[in-house]
Parts: sequence; C-alpha cells; structure tokens
Amino acid sequence: MTGGNCTAVTEFILTGVTDRPELQVPLFVVFLVIYVITLVWNLGMMVLIRIDSRLHTPMYFFLKNLSLVDACYATVIAPKMLMSFLAERKAISYTACIIQYFSFILFVISECLLLAVMAYDRYVAICNPLLYMVIMSPTNCLRLVAGSYLWAFLNSVIHTSGLLKLSYCDSNILNHFFCDINPLLKLSSSGTYINQLLVFLFGSLIEVISIGTVLISYILIIATVLQIRSTEGRRKAFSTCASHLTAVCTFHGTILFMYFRPSTSYLLDTDKMASVFYTVVIPMLNPLIYSLRNKDVKHALRRAIETIARAHFPPKGAIIGQPNPLMDALHT
Repeated sequence: MTGGNCTAVTEFILTGVTDRPELQVPLFVVFLVIYVITLVWNLGMMVLIRIDSRLHTPMYFFLKNLSLVDACYATVIAPKMLMSFLAERKAISYTACIIQYFSFILFVISECLLLAVMAYDRYVAICNPLLYMVIMSPTNCLRLVAGSYLWAFLNSVIHTSGLLKLSYCDSNILNHFFCDINPLLKLSSSGTYINQLLVFLFGSLIEVISIGTVLISYILIIATVLQIRSTEGRRKAFSTCASHLTAVCTFHGTILFMYFRPSTSYLLDTDKMASVFYTVVIPMLNPLIYSLRNKDVKHALRRAIETIARAHFPPKGAIIGQPNPLMDALHT
C-alpha cells in the first residue's frame, strides 16, 4: 500500500525504443516509412474493397474491418513513438497514457477476435459451401464484427479501470516507448496482484476462444480438403487459407510471448523489441500478406489502376473503342 504523502503522477517519461543518440534519426526515418506504408496499404485495402463490387463478400467484409483495426492500432502507437525519436524530453501526460492504453487494448483484442471470425468464415466457405451465404449473411457478419468490437471494448474498460487504481510514487520513468501494461505494473508503488490476475484471466479467455476457433476451424478444413480428389482443388482451398494462417501465427505468436510468461522472466528491453514487432510491423504486414497472396485483391487492384488510368491518362487523340497501349501494358 502507498502512504498518504504520495503525490499523484501527472506525466510519465518514456525511455523510448533506444537511448542511443546516433540511432534516433535513422530509426525515426525507418519507422516513419513503416507507418506511412501501414496507412497506405490498410486504407487502400479498405477503399479497394469498398469500390469493387466483386469484393463485396463476407471474407472481404472481415478483411476490411481488419484493415481498419490495423490502421487505428498503428496510429495509437506510431505517432508518439516517432515524436520521441526527435524530442529531448519524451514525456506523455497521465491522461494521454491512460487513453493510449485503453485504445491499444481495444484494437489488439478486436484484431484477435476478428482473426478468429475470419477462420470461422473460411471453415463455413470450405466445409459448408452450399449454406455459406445463409450462415454468413450480411446480418450475421455484422453481428460477428459488432460482437468482436463490443467484447474488446468491455475488456478495455475493465483493464483500464484497474490501471486507474494504481499509484506511482517512486518514479515516473516508464521503460518503454508506449504505455503498455507490464512496464506500468512494474512502475507502480501499489499492489498489482488484481491487475495481473485480470490480465491473465481475460487474456487467457480471449486467447483460448481465438486460438481454439482457429485450430478447430482449420482441423475441419484440412479434413475436408483431404477428401477433395482434384489436386488443383486442394491447392486452391489451401491457398485461400494460407494468408489468414500467416497473419494468425505472426500475431498470436508475439502476443503469447509478450503476455503469457511468468512475471519474473520479463526483460523490458527484450520486450520492447517484441512490442515493436506486433505494434508497428504486424499492422504493416497484414495487408501485404493478404494482397500479395490473394488473386482477387490483385485483380481488383489492377481494375482500379485501369479505371484511374483511363480517367487521367488517355492516349492523345484516343477514340472510345480503340486499343489503349497503357491498358495493354497493365495486362502484360
């Protein structure tokens, strides 16, 4: 328990990704590029799915929401991290820290649950194709996404409420580049047992539901695919799921490493490097994974480029119906 003379903390001083002065500007450039790519790819994916009617399917509805979450997720972390590379005093107010933590938990859990929903969608598409449009109707898709956001919001409220009860009397130097739960608990001068218990219980429940849904879905998918006699049919079925499995493994692997170890094994400097991966790099990788391995997205992107090219770069003296060299080049 803290004493009565404990002064309320009004701000935290972040140590940032590194304290080496010679790395600040190079890292700023690297992470700025990553953040810009993240926004361009994720927002571009959302626009592409919105404007191309061929992508108006349940799978791409979920992918659009995943892109939204990734863009928000990165924006919660990256701007403050970028500022800290150039600022001499890397401070964040107590209120801003709490808001950042609340938003971070909201989007992390939303992504976790959306990945599970996407696995279920693939299971229905492959194992029950005749009932797919009935089971994954627009109403049911909306309910699945809304349920994911609602559950994430409730968890964020619970964890943030627990954080608000902690006191910080000894120091306000936060050994991290954003307001994450582990460094905040380590810095607290009051008891953190309840907070750790909440993180473990709710985190375990979400991981069990999410990973369990993914595992069961893919076990059933594999069993169904192995019954397909056509080699081409098997290849197509597996390629449909490859992008999603890649995203699931990278995301959950990092989360399990970060939050499901004994507290005595936490090394904040090592954890910072892992945090960089899942807070900054993964939101950039997800749209790349889905676009590079997905023919539908590639074709939709090509159609969008063709439409823009026709509107803004018509050949000189072109007549409607004549061959367009620029269009021909896009198809080669």
